[in-house]
Amino acid sequence: MSTENLPQSPEQPPRKPRVAVVFGGRSSEHGISVVTAGAVLKAIDRNKYDVLPIGITQDGRWALTADEPERMAITDRRTPSVDQLAESAEGGVVLPVDPASREVVYSEPGSVPKALGEVDVVFPVLHGPYGEDGTLQGLLELSGVPYVGSGVLASAVGQDKEYMKRVFTSFGLEVGPYLVIRPREWRQDESAARRRIVDFAGEHGWPLFVKPARAGSSIGITKVDDLSGLDEAIAEAQRHDPKVLVEAALRGREIECGVLEFEDGPRASVPAEIPPPDAHAYYDFEAKYIDSTPGIVPAPLTEEETAEVRRLAVEAFEAASCEGLVRADFFLTEDGEFVINEINTMPGFTPISMYPQMWQATGIGYPELVDRLVQAALRRSTGLR
Repeated sequence: MSTENLPQSPEQPPRKPRVAVVFGGRSSEHGISVVTAGAVLKAIDRNKYDVLPIGITQDGRWALTADEPERMAITDRRTPSVDQLAESAEGGVVLPVDPASREVVYSEPGSVPKALGEVDVVFPVLHGPYGEDGTLQGLLELSGVPYVGSGVLASAVGQDKEYMKRVFTSFGLEVGPYLVIRPREWRQDESAARRRIVDFAGEHGWPLFVKPARAGSSIGITKVDDLSGLDEAIAEAQRHDPKVLVEAALRGREIECGVLEFEDGPRASVPAEIPPPDAHAYYDFEAKYIDSTPGIVPAPLTEEETAEVRRLAVEAFEAASCEGLVRADFFLTEDGEFVINEINTMPGFTPISMYPQMWQATGIGYPELVDRLVQAALRRSTGLR
């Protein structure tokens, strides 16, 4: 029997790519990650993508959360949390571990697990350990799910400031003087470790900056003006990371530059300058996120200085094998040299954060920036590349 005259079923419209925005996490930067997620959820094009918000609580539970960006803002100088947004206090989201399936499942105690559908790409907006440091990236590689941002190695290098500096030095990038105190060294002989820091100060002068080696958002950092504040600064850094980084103060201007991956490779944004905040000793967490100290975009640099810092930002991106995006932070010293301080493989990404502001000034607005990052992730495969 011929089927030519039978009614044809209408073709199903193509499914929109599904983006899981994963945020929160176990680090001390949990709240800022939630704020970042709110901005991304608000900006992402819902006509182009289906969106699944997944929050990770501070104790590590993966929670299905409300898709309500307006609840993810800083209120009364306090950052939000995933626990405030979770649809259940006990339910959990499970990503697939089989690369042949991208089905996400949600389960609650005493209930039948519920399939939430397939995920095509993950947008991980976690900051700090257990998310930005290669751990989540490794899980996604095992699952075969594409994701926004750098891979395992680059994420780990970007999180550990000691090895970041070692990589940059090996590629000929200038870094400032620093010293690392490892946890075993501190446990075995605090006095000897303290003497190393004092000798370092004798060589490079006070003040020193004492910080967690593997944290961000300026959390746990103390500017130490003399020996009397050293022990308290070390204790504060160790609250966030047992490995402590000590840096000499560099006198100069703070310059930042964004890098974004295009189809033909990474490109740098116009740079920004972070002026010394009036109410803070340096550009700390409160200056960045609570008081929102404004940066200067574009930075008042010469054409030659602007070209040089953009070149160095891309060079740092390539040196650490980064993908997707990076914010590179520099000091422009009094003798006119750029010294790289660090990179962030998942920088602050709220609309008032410097990374989106720099790209806005370069001609790419926030929604387009989000779209470009998702598209870059969809173009990439997982695995060795």
